[in-house]
Amino acid sequence: MHPDASAAAARRCQEARGIPVPGTVSQRLSDTTGQPARPALARAVVDLAAIAHNTRLLAQHARGELMAVVKADGFGHGAVQVARHALAHGASWLGVACVAEALALRTAGITQPVLAWLYLTREEIEAALAAAVDLSVACVGQLRQVAAAAEATGIPARIHLKIDTGLRRGGAEAADWPQLICVARGFEQRGLLDVHGVWSHLIHADRPTHPDTAGQIRAFDTAVAQAEDAGLRPALRHLANSAAALDAPVTHYDLARAGLGLYGIEPVTGAGFGLRPALTLHTRVLMTRGVAAGKGVCYGHDYTTPAATTLALVPVGFADGLPRAASPGARMWLAGERRPVVGRIAMDQCVLDAGAAAAVGTGDEVIVFGPGHHGEPTVKDWARWAGTSPHEILTGIGPRVLRHYQEAPHTPHHLLEGRTP
Repeated sequence: MHPDASAAAARRCQEARGIPVPGTVSQRLSDTTGQPARPALARAVVDLAAIAHNTRLLAQHARGELMAVVKADGFGHGAVQVARHALAHGASWLGVACVAEALALRTAGITQPVLAWLYLTREEIEAALAAAVDLSVACVGQLRQVAAAAEATGIPARIHLKIDTGLRRGGAEAADWPQLICVARGFEQRGLLDVHGVWSHLIHADRPTHPDTAGQIRAFDTAVAQAEDAGLRPALRHLANSAAALDAPVTHYDLARAGLGLYGIEPVTGAGFGLRPALTLHTRVLMTRGVAAGKGVCYGHDYTTPAATTLALVPVGFADGLPRAASPGARMWLAGERRPVVGRIAMDQCVLDAGAAAAVGTGDEVIVFGPGHHGEPTVKDWARWAGTSPHEILTGIGPRVLRHYQEAPHTPHHLLEGRTP
């Protein structure tokens, strides 16, 4: 493929998948200089020092190499910024879901190995080959598609064969594995591809010591042995996620894939490994009003004030990533206390009950969630209130939210005390 055509294909893949393309209007609103690119009502401060710390910690626990998983725009933190810091502090690989995400990393100048595991079209495959992106292969049909693209472009593919060890999502079933490795070996002998890895996913992502994991390890070992018997020599075997990297050394093999842990969310319930949450989401009070007891608030008047109080309007809603299911029950940090979200969370705004005695005014800063060190809610709190996972909260942060990156730990004292800087 001609380089110009490859670049055009890469850009089309990124735009079709909604991946930010530098220099286009689709690029996510971000601030890497400390100066706002444009006005924003909400801001996500990403602590890159925390990303570096978490990467080092995960790399120390992993027995082999570490893959930093930066899919979904780095779990909402910014894929390029997270990738660069992870690579500088112990990661040697990057992992993404779709090819467009991998191409965005290449467009940003990142040259280290990247694995992408979701793709559908020939154009995506050819763009991946041109950009030296590794591809996951889970069935013979997919393998033939990749080999055909390699033959057409003259660029050998580097692939990771995926075996389903029990998750029953992606990956070849055990009954289909012998055919897959046989066909892969044939294409490898023809110079069309290199089987660089064999991999699988754990069933119990947050409980790597679950009894089912032992069966998965046996199935994985069998699949690797069969691949080697067929003449394949994969350099990388990988099964472990963040939780397993920290808590189940038997799953480590040659590489561990760190997703949630990279962003400072403890992946094992009840365990404390010293990870540091990297994102603080905050906004400001847009207006306040005093209301009497017995007054309904927001759509449907699901909430009625039990006493005279001060209501604070906050300009973030479910379009910005606050799940509507979290109300009632959710809290935000305002003027040194957790204040309840009252009424329904709307698309663009929600209301806090600040209490009658609170000295709260327009412009006061509000922490939606943060590390929790000072009492502010955490992303795990929001996940609990909404009945979902931290992954969903983080990746749901909308494009209207300004991303701000800083190297030092984020300690917004003026936010915590409710003062405007």
